[in-house]
Amino acid sequence: MSNPNTSALSDAGVSIWLDDLSRERLNSGSLQELINEKNVVGVTTNPSIFAAAVAGGDDAYDAQIKELAAAGADVEEAIFEITTADVAAACDVFADVYASTNGYDGRVSLEVDPRLAAETAATAEEAKKLHAKVGRENVMIKIPATFEGLEAITATIAEGISVNVTLIFSLDRYRAVINAFMEGLEKARENGHDLSKIHSVASFFVSRVDSEIDKRLEAVGTEEATALKGKAGLANARLAYQVYEEQFGSERWSTLEAAGANRQRPLWASTGVKDPNLPDTLYVTELAAEGVVNTMPEKTLNATADHAEVTGDTVTSTYTASNDVLDALAAQGISYNDVVAQLETEGVEKFAVAWDELLEDVRQALESAKGA
Repeated sequence: MSNPNTSALSDAGVSIWLDDLSRERLNSGSLQELINEKNVVGVTTNPSIFAAAVAGGDDAYDAQIKELAAAGADVEEAIFEITTADVAAACDVFADVYASTNGYDGRVSLEVDPRLAAETAATAEEAKKLHAKVGRENVMIKIPATFEGLEAITATIAEGISVNVTLIFSLDRYRAVINAFMEGLEKARENGHDLSKIHSVASFFVSRVDSEIDKRLEAVGTEEATALKGKAGLANARLAYQVYEEQFGSERWSTLEAAGANRQRPLWASTGVKDPNLPDTLYVTELAAEGVVNTMPEKTLNATADHAEVTGDTVTSTYTASNDVLDALAAQGISYNDVVAQLETEGVEKFAVAWDELLEDVRQALESAKGA
Protein backbone atom coordinates (compact mmCIF):
# COMPACT_ATOMS: atom_id res chain seq x y z
CA MET A 1 0.00 0.00 0.00
CA SER A 2 1.10 3.54 -0.66
CA ASN A 3 2.04 5.76 2.24
CA PRO A 4 -0.81 8.18 3.13
CA ASN A 5 1.46 11.23 3.34
CA THR A 6 3.18 10.67 0.01
CA SER A 7 -0.20 9.79 -1.51
CA ALA A 8 -1.59 13.10 -0.25
CA LEU A 9 1.33 14.92 -1.83
CA SER A 10 0.68 13.18 -5.13
CA ASP A 11 -3.01 14.08 -4.85
CA ALA A 12 -1.95 17.73 -4.43
CA GLY A 13 -0.38 17.56 -7.88
CA VAL A 14 3.24 16.96 -6.85
CA SER A 15 5.32 14.31 -8.61
CA ILE A 16 7.73 12.72 -6.15
CA TRP A 17 11.13 11.91 -7.61
CA LEU A 18 14.04 10.37 -5.72
CA ASP A 19 17.31 12.27 -5.77
CA ASP A 20 19.53 9.20 -5.67
CA LEU A 21 20.56 6.17 -7.71
CA SER A 22 23.01 3.31 -7.31
CA ARG A 23 23.38 -0.16 -8.75
CA GLU A 24 22.82 -1.63 -5.30
CA ARG A 25 19.48 0.19 -5.13
CA LEU A 26 18.56 -1.19 -8.54
CA ASN A 27 19.66 -4.76 -7.82
CA SER A 28 18.08 -4.96 -4.37
CA GLY A 29 14.65 -3.88 -5.53
CA SER A 30 14.77 -0.83 -3.26
CA LEU A 31 13.80 1.50 -6.11
CA GLN A 32 10.77 -0.60 -7.01
CA GLU A 33 9.72 -0.60 -3.35
CA LEU A 34 9.76 3.20 -3.29
CA ILE A 35 7.55 3.23 -6.38
CA ASN A 36 5.12 0.82 -4.77
CA GLU A 37 5.10 2.22 -1.24
CA LYS A 38 6.05 5.92 -1.35
CA ASN A 39 4.63 7.17 -4.66
CA VAL A 40 8.06 7.74 -6.24
CA VAL A 41 7.59 8.31 -9.97
CA GLY A 42 11.06 9.40 -11.13
CA VAL A 43 14.75 9.72 -10.31
CA THR A 44 17.33 12.47 -10.58
CA THR A 45 21.08 11.89 -10.55
CA ASN A 46 24.12 14.13 -10.48
CA PRO A 47 27.90 13.67 -10.32
CA SER A 48 27.85 13.66 -6.50
CA ILE A 49 25.37 10.78 -6.47
CA PHE A 50 27.43 8.65 -8.85
CA ALA A 51 30.65 9.44 -6.99
CA ALA A 52 29.04 8.30 -3.74
CA ALA A 53 27.68 5.14 -5.36
CA VAL A 54 30.98 4.06 -6.91
CA ALA A 55 33.09 5.04 -3.88
CA GLY A 56 30.66 3.53 -1.40
CA GLY A 57 32.03 0.01 -1.64
CA ASP A 58 29.20 -1.15 -3.87
CA ASP A 59 30.62 -4.36 -5.36
CA ALA A 60 27.77 -4.38 -7.88
CA TYR A 61 30.10 -2.35 -10.12
CA ASP A 62 33.00 -4.80 -9.91
CA ALA A 63 32.03 -7.05 -12.82
CA GLN A 64 31.51 -4.18 -15.24
CA ILE A 65 34.73 -2.48 -14.17
CA LYS A 66 36.65 -5.70 -14.77
CA GLU A 67 35.13 -5.97 -18.24
CA LEU A 68 35.98 -2.37 -19.02
CA ALA A 69 39.53 -2.81 -17.77
CA ALA A 70 40.00 -5.93 -19.89
CA ALA A 71 38.70 -4.03 -22.91
CA GLY A 72 41.24 -1.27 -22.34
CA ALA A 73 38.68 1.43 -21.56
CA ASP A 74 40.05 4.69 -20.21
CA VAL A 75 38.48 6.37 -17.20
CA GLU A 76 36.22 8.70 -19.25
CA GLU A 77 34.88 5.77 -21.29
CA ALA A 78 34.33 3.76 -18.11
CA ILE A 79 32.30 6.50 -16.45
CA PHE A 80 30.21 6.90 -19.60
CA GLU A 81 29.45 3.17 -19.63
CA ILE A 82 28.79 2.90 -15.87
CA THR A 83 26.47 5.88 -15.54
CA THR A 84 24.48 5.21 -18.69
CA ALA A 85 24.03 1.56 -17.66
CA ASP A 86 22.57 2.59 -14.29
CA VAL A 87 20.27 5.16 -15.86
CA ALA A 88 19.08 2.75 -18.55
CA ALA A 89 18.28 0.16 -15.88
CA ALA A 90 16.39 2.76 -13.83
CA CYS A 91 14.46 3.80 -16.95
CA ASP A 92 13.36 0.20 -17.30
CA VAL A 93 12.19 0.10 -13.68
CA PHE A 94 10.04 3.16 -14.39
CA ALA A 95 8.76 1.91 -17.76
CA ASP A 96 5.26 1.17 -16.43
CA VAL A 97 5.02 4.58 -14.75
CA TYR A 98 6.17 6.22 -17.96
CA ALA A 99 3.58 4.36 -20.00
CA SER A 100 0.70 4.90 -17.57
CA THR A 101 1.34 8.66 -17.34
CA ASN A 102 1.92 9.05 -21.08
CA GLY A 103 5.47 10.29 -20.49
CA TYR A 104 4.57 12.81 -17.80
CA ASP A 105 6.48 10.84 -15.14
CA GLY A 106 8.64 7.72 -15.03
CA ARG A 107 11.65 9.89 -15.84
CA VAL A 108 15.33 9.34 -15.00
CA SER A 109 17.81 12.20 -15.35
CA LEU A 110 21.46 11.96 -16.36
CA GLU A 111 23.75 14.98 -16.29
CA VAL A 112 26.29 16.04 -18.87
CA ASP A 113 29.89 16.36 -17.71
CA PRO A 114 29.75 19.46 -15.46
CA ARG A 115 33.19 20.54 -16.66
CA LEU A 116 31.44 21.51 -19.91
CA ALA A 117 29.12 24.01 -18.19
CA ALA A 118 30.74 26.98 -19.98
CA GLU A 119 30.94 25.23 -23.37
CA THR A 120 27.72 25.42 -25.36
CA ALA A 121 28.57 23.19 -28.32
CA ALA A 122 30.32 20.55 -26.23
CA THR A 123 27.37 20.35 -23.83
CA ALA A 124 24.88 19.88 -26.67
CA GLU A 125 27.05 17.20 -28.27
CA GLU A 126 27.47 15.34 -24.97
CA ALA A 127 23.70 15.48 -24.43
CA LYS A 128 23.12 13.73 -27.76
CA LYS A 129 25.69 11.04 -26.95
CA LEU A 130 24.20 10.31 -23.54
CA HIS A 131 20.67 10.20 -24.91
CA ALA A 132 21.66 7.79 -27.68
CA LYS A 133 23.63 5.55 -25.33
CA VAL A 134 20.85 5.19 -22.74
CA GLY A 135 18.43 4.47 -25.57
CA ARG A 136 15.25 4.92 -23.55
CA GLU A 137 12.43 7.38 -24.24
CA ASN A 138 12.07 8.19 -20.55
CA VAL A 139 15.60 9.47 -20.01
CA MET A 140 16.08 13.19 -19.41
CA ILE A 141 19.44 14.81 -20.03
CA LYS A 142 20.46 17.33 -17.38
CA ILE A 143 22.01 20.58 -18.56
CA PRO A 144 23.02 23.36 -16.16
CA ALA A 145 21.29 26.71 -16.53
CA THR A 146 24.49 28.65 -16.98
CA PHE A 147 24.46 31.45 -19.53
CA GLU A 148 26.32 29.17 -21.95
CA GLY A 149 23.93 26.33 -21.12
CA LEU A 150 20.87 28.19 -22.39
CA GLU A 151 21.79 27.76 -26.04
CA ALA A 152 22.66 24.12 -25.40
CA ILE A 153 19.22 23.59 -23.87
CA THR A 154 17.58 25.00 -26.99
CA ALA A 155 19.78 22.89 -29.29
CA THR A 156 19.11 19.69 -27.35
CA ILE A 157 15.34 20.13 -27.25
CA ALA A 158 15.45 21.00 -30.98
CA GLU A 159 16.80 17.46 -31.49
CA GLY A 160 13.70 16.03 -29.81
CA ILE A 161 15.55 15.19 -26.57
CA SER A 162 13.86 15.70 -23.19
CA VAL A 163 15.85 17.95 -20.85
CA ASN A 164 16.13 18.51 -17.12
CA VAL A 165 17.54 22.03 -16.70
CA THR A 166 19.51 22.12 -13.46
CA LEU A 167 21.14 24.66 -11.14
CA ILE A 168 18.53 27.41 -11.40
CA PHE A 169 18.67 29.93 -8.57
CA SER A 170 17.32 33.23 -9.90
CA LEU A 171 13.95 34.31 -11.26
CA ASP A 172 15.56 36.10 -14.20
CA ARG A 173 17.56 33.01 -15.17
CA TYR A 174 14.41 30.93 -14.84
CA ARG A 175 12.65 33.19 -17.34
CA ALA A 176 15.61 32.72 -19.69
CA VAL A 177 15.38 28.95 -19.23
CA ILE A 178 11.68 28.95 -20.18
CA ASN A 179 12.52 31.03 -23.25
CA ALA A 180 15.28 28.57 -24.21
CA PHE A 181 12.81 25.70 -23.78
CA MET A 182 10.15 27.31 -25.97
CA GLU A 183 12.72 28.25 -28.59
CA GLY A 184 13.87 24.62 -28.61
CA LEU A 185 10.32 23.42 -29.14
CA GLU A 186 9.83 25.87 -31.99
CA LYS A 187 12.95 24.52 -33.66
CA ALA A 188 11.95 20.93 -32.92
CA ARG A 189 8.66 21.55 -34.69
CA GLU A 190 10.54 22.97 -37.67
CA ASN A 191 12.75 19.85 -37.61
CA GLY A 192 9.69 17.61 -37.81
CA HIS A 193 9.79 16.23 -34.26
CA ASP A 194 6.64 15.15 -32.42
CA LEU A 195 6.36 17.79 -29.68
CA SER A 196 4.18 15.53 -27.55
CA LYS A 197 7.20 13.26 -27.00
CA ILE A 198 9.39 16.04 -25.61
CA HIS A 199 9.25 16.74 -21.87
CA SER A 200 11.26 19.04 -19.67
CA VAL A 201 11.64 20.13 -16.06
CA ALA A 202 13.35 23.22 -14.69
CA SER A 203 15.21 22.44 -11.47
CA PHE A 204 14.94 25.37 -9.09
CA PHE A 205 17.24 24.97 -6.07
CA VAL A 206 15.78 25.75 -2.65
CA SER A 207 17.82 24.95 0.47
CA ARG A 208 21.07 26.38 -0.87
CA VAL A 209 19.36 29.78 -1.11
CA ASP A 210 18.46 29.65 2.57
CA SER A 211 21.92 28.44 3.57
CA GLU A 212 23.68 31.36 1.89
CA ILE A 213 21.17 34.07 2.79
CA ASP A 214 20.82 32.90 6.40
CA LYS A 215 24.60 33.10 6.76
CA ARG A 216 24.46 36.69 5.57
CA LEU A 217 21.53 37.48 7.87
CA GLU A 218 23.50 36.17 10.84
CA ALA A 219 26.33 38.50 9.89
CA VAL A 220 23.90 41.43 9.90
CA GLY A 221 22.80 40.34 13.36
CA THR A 222 19.78 42.59 13.86
CA GLU A 223 16.48 41.35 15.22
CA GLU A 224 14.86 42.11 11.86
CA ALA A 225 17.53 40.13 10.04
CA THR A 226 17.23 37.12 12.35
CA ALA A 227 13.46 37.07 11.83
CA LEU A 228 14.01 36.51 8.10
CA LYS A 229 16.05 33.31 8.49
CA GLY A 230 14.59 30.29 6.75
CA LYS A 231 12.22 32.32 4.59
CA ALA A 232 14.17 33.16 1.44
CA GLY A 233 14.26 29.70 -0.14
CA LEU A 234 10.50 29.28 0.00
CA ALA A 235 9.83 32.83 -1.17
CA ASN A 236 12.16 32.46 -4.14
CA ALA A 237 10.67 29.12 -5.19
CA ARG A 238 7.10 30.33 -4.78
CA LEU A 239 7.81 33.33 -6.98
CA ALA A 240 9.32 30.94 -9.53
CA TYR A 241 5.94 29.21 -9.67
CA GLN A 242 4.36 32.60 -10.35
CA VAL A 243 6.79 33.02 -13.27
CA TYR A 244 5.78 29.54 -14.46
CA GLU A 245 2.09 30.48 -14.41
CA GLU A 246 2.75 33.72 -16.26
CA GLN A 247 5.00 32.27 -18.96
CA PHE A 248 2.83 29.26 -19.63
CA GLY A 249 -0.23 31.46 -19.89
CA SER A 250 1.27 33.37 -22.82
CA GLU A 251 0.11 33.42 -26.41
CA ARG A 252 3.47 32.01 -27.47
CA TRP A 253 2.90 28.99 -25.27
CA SER A 254 -0.69 28.55 -26.46
CA THR A 255 0.61 28.16 -30.02
CA LEU A 256 3.09 25.49 -28.96
CA GLU A 257 0.56 23.71 -26.79
CA ALA A 258 -1.85 23.57 -29.72
CA ALA A 259 0.92 21.79 -31.64
CA GLY A 260 1.09 19.13 -28.92
CA ALA A 261 3.81 20.54 -26.64
CA ASN A 262 4.04 19.72 -22.93
CA ARG A 263 4.72 22.34 -20.28
CA GLN A 264 8.17 22.49 -18.77
CA ARG A 265 7.39 21.73 -15.13
CA PRO A 266 9.08 23.41 -12.17
CA LEU A 267 11.16 20.95 -10.16
CA TRP A 268 12.14 21.70 -6.57
CA ALA A 269 15.72 20.54 -6.04
CA SER A 270 17.98 20.79 -3.00
CA THR A 271 15.02 19.97 -0.77
CA GLY A 272 16.95 18.49 2.13
CA VAL A 273 16.67 20.97 5.01
CA LYS A 274 20.12 22.04 6.22
CA ASP A 275 19.09 24.06 9.30
CA PRO A 276 18.16 21.75 12.22
CA ASN A 277 15.95 24.52 13.61
CA LEU A 278 13.62 24.22 10.62
CA PRO A 279 11.09 21.41 10.00
CA ASP A 280 12.71 18.63 7.98
CA THR A 281 9.79 18.55 5.53
CA LEU A 282 9.66 22.33 5.05
CA TYR A 283 10.59 22.30 1.36
CA VAL A 284 8.01 19.60 0.68
CA THR A 285 4.84 20.63 2.48
CA GLU A 286 5.34 24.36 1.85
CA LEU A 287 5.99 23.98 -1.88
CA ALA A 288 3.01 21.87 -2.89
CA ALA A 289 1.30 23.02 -6.08
CA GLU A 290 -0.29 21.49 -9.14
CA GLY A 291 2.17 20.27 -11.77
CA VAL A 292 5.45 20.51 -9.85
CA VAL A 293 8.11 17.90 -9.22
CA ASN A 294 9.84 17.57 -5.86
CA THR A 295 13.04 15.53 -6.03
CA MET A 296 14.04 14.38 -2.56
CA PRO A 297 17.04 12.70 -1.01
CA GLU A 298 15.90 9.52 0.72
CA LYS A 299 16.16 11.11 4.18
CA THR A 300 13.65 13.80 3.18
CA LEU A 301 11.41 11.24 1.49
CA ASN A 302 11.36 9.13 4.64
CA ALA A 303 10.59 12.18 6.80
CA THR A 304 7.74 13.07 4.45
CA ALA A 305 6.32 9.57 4.66
CA ASP A 306 6.68 9.55 8.44
CA HIS A 307 5.25 12.87 9.57
CA ALA A 308 4.62 15.41 6.79
CA GLU A 309 1.36 17.34 7.10
CA VAL A 310 0.22 17.87 3.52
CA THR A 311 -2.44 20.57 3.26
CA GLY A 312 -2.74 20.99 -0.50
CA ASP A 313 -1.61 24.04 -2.45
CA THR A 314 0.80 26.09 -0.32
CA VAL A 315 2.18 28.25 -3.14
CA THR A 316 -0.31 30.21 -5.23
CA SER A 317 -1.72 32.33 -2.40
CA THR A 318 1.73 33.45 -1.23
CA TYR A 319 3.06 35.69 -3.99
CA THR A 320 2.58 39.02 -2.19
CA ALA A 321 4.11 37.70 1.02
CA SER A 322 7.00 36.16 -0.93
CA ASN A 323 7.77 39.47 -2.62
CA ASP A 324 7.67 41.09 0.80
CA VAL A 325 10.35 38.67 1.99
CA LEU A 326 12.67 39.58 -0.87
CA ASP A 327 12.04 43.28 -0.24
CA ALA A 328 12.83 42.82 3.46
CA LEU A 329 16.08 41.04 2.60
CA ALA A 330 17.08 43.93 0.36
CA ALA A 331 16.33 46.31 3.23
CA GLN A 332 18.81 44.34 5.34
CA GLY A 333 21.48 44.86 2.69
CA ILE A 334 21.25 41.35 1.23
CA SER A 335 21.89 41.48 -2.53
CA TYR A 336 19.67 38.95 -4.28
CA ASN A 337 21.69 39.17 -7.49
CA ASP A 338 24.96 38.63 -5.65
CA VAL A 339 23.58 35.60 -3.81
CA VAL A 340 22.20 33.82 -6.88
CA ALA A 341 25.34 34.51 -8.93
CA GLN A 342 27.49 33.05 -6.17
CA LEU A 343 25.27 29.99 -5.81
CA GLU A 344 25.41 29.26 -9.54
CA THR A 345 29.20 29.47 -9.56
CA GLU A 346 29.46 27.28 -6.47
CA GLY A 347 26.94 24.79 -7.87
CA VAL A 348 28.96 24.23 -11.03
CA GLU A 349 32.16 23.97 -8.99
CA LYS A 350 30.67 21.42 -6.57
CA PHE A 351 29.54 19.16 -9.39
CA ALA A 352 32.93 19.51 -11.09
CA VAL A 353 34.66 18.51 -7.84
CA ALA A 354 32.34 15.51 -7.53
CA TRP A 355 33.12 14.58 -11.12
CA ASP A 356 36.84 14.70 -10.36
CA GLU A 357 36.22 12.42 -7.37
CA LEU A 358 34.29 10.04 -9.62
CA LEU A 359 37.16 10.08 -12.12
CA GLU A 360 39.65 9.20 -9.40
CA ASP A 361 37.48 6.44 -7.91
CA VAL A 362 36.94 4.82 -11.30
CA ARG A 363 40.61 5.23 -12.22
CA GLN A 364 41.62 3.37 -9.08
CA ALA A 365 39.03 0.69 -9.69
CA LEU A 366 40.26 0.15 -13.25
CA GLU A 367 43.86 -0.09 -12.12
CA SER A 368 42.89 -2.54 -9.39
CA ALA A 369 40.96 -4.66 -11.89
CA LYS A 370 43.92 -4.72 -14.27
CA GLY A 371 46.18 -5.87 -11.49
CA ALA A 372 43.83 -8.57 -10.27
